[in-house]
Amino acid sequence: EMDLFHFQEEGPGVVFWHAKGWSTFQELVAYMRRRLKGDYQEVQAPQLLDKSLWETSGHWGWYSDNMFAVKSATAFINPENEAAEQRVFALKPMNCPGHVQIFKHGLKSYRDLPLRLAEFGTVHRYEASGALHGLMRVRGFTQDDAHVFCTEDQLEAECLKINDLMMSVYQDFGFNEVVVKLATRPEKRVGTDAMWDHAEGILRKVLAKMAAESGGRIKTGINEGEGTFYGPKFEYTLKDAIGRDWQCGTLQVDFNLPERLGATFIGDDSQRRVPVMLHRAMFGSLERFCGILLEHHAGRLPTWLAPVQVVVLNITDRQAEFAEQVQETLKNQGVRVEADLRNETIGFKIREHTLQRVPYLVIVGDREAQNHAVAVRTRGE
Repeated sequence: EMDLFHFQEEGPGVVFWHAKGWSTFQELVAYMRRRLKGDYQEVQAPQLLDKSLWETSGHWGWYSDNMFAVKSATAFINPENEAAEQRVFALKPMNCPGHVQIFKHGLKSYRDLPLRLAEFGTVHRYEASGALHGLMRVRGFTQDDAHVFCTEDQLEAECLKINDLMMSVYQDFGFNEVVVKLATRPEKRVGTDAMWDHAEGILRKVLAKMAAESGGRIKTGINEGEGTFYGPKFEYTLKDAIGRDWQCGTLQVDFNLPERLGATFIGDDSQRRVPVMLHRAMFGSLERFCGILLEHHAGRLPTWLAPVQVVVLNITDRQAEFAEQVQETLKNQGVRVEADLRNETIGFKIREHTLQRVPYLVIVGDREAQNHAVAVRTRGE
């Protein structure tokens, strides 16, 4: 109805964003960049990485059912051709191995920690076709992803800092009921039981502190066996305007991946140490969060997020020139504005843009044009 996006058979589980939908998507990215400014360094890791890196990280063995593997078209068509490069790459299903490579580039000291790397990274995960569901369950999506490299002494404070930021972000979008659940070790996992005991113990302590400090805003729970293969995690679930629950952000503790990929820093004793790695995403998937917002607001997005904020409507052709002047004035003020000068009745045009959930309709007739004024119709009034 709002002409934001579409899906088609040739791209199962990937979104074709239209101009209006992409506008809202980019507003979400811009909002998050403002929230991260000063605390995080924004980076970009490659989409394609050699299979060997994913083998070392453990993903190839533990997560390959959800990964896409690729090689050159020539090698794919001619698998027996020795001249064709048969090297296998993976489309990244997550950003963390790439961020570890960025951390490893150059010597790091304990004085550099915590180091927070953020990326609006597009990832691809294989989901069964029957599980795909609009924006809520896709195969290609963008994460507002970040990884914090810190010492174990800094771990609790960093978890609480991330939680404070998450709760503030959700409040900005009108989500005041949040459930945070600790997802514990799955059957299929890497690392020792002692390592998992240690990581889960820290998160249980942090979860209790978060709940106590929230004044009742955060409800907590345990999801037994639902952690990732490399560490336990917090799962943030939001409740929308009509009471539906949506699993959104995550915060994961990882003692495994930095060690597996050889990430180290120089400690205050001049010895090499392995950092602890925190994985966190607040929106989770930006595609999914767009879907949650559309559901939560029934398409009536807040004005700052609406793809078209104002439409200027003329009643007859006599006001067309003035309507264009109003459009230009608003455009110069940074407003996302369109003018509808079609030779249709004003009632028809109002109905059409009301269905588009445009926040403001600015109407000009002869009187408005004469007085250099406008009649403003706000959404629903």
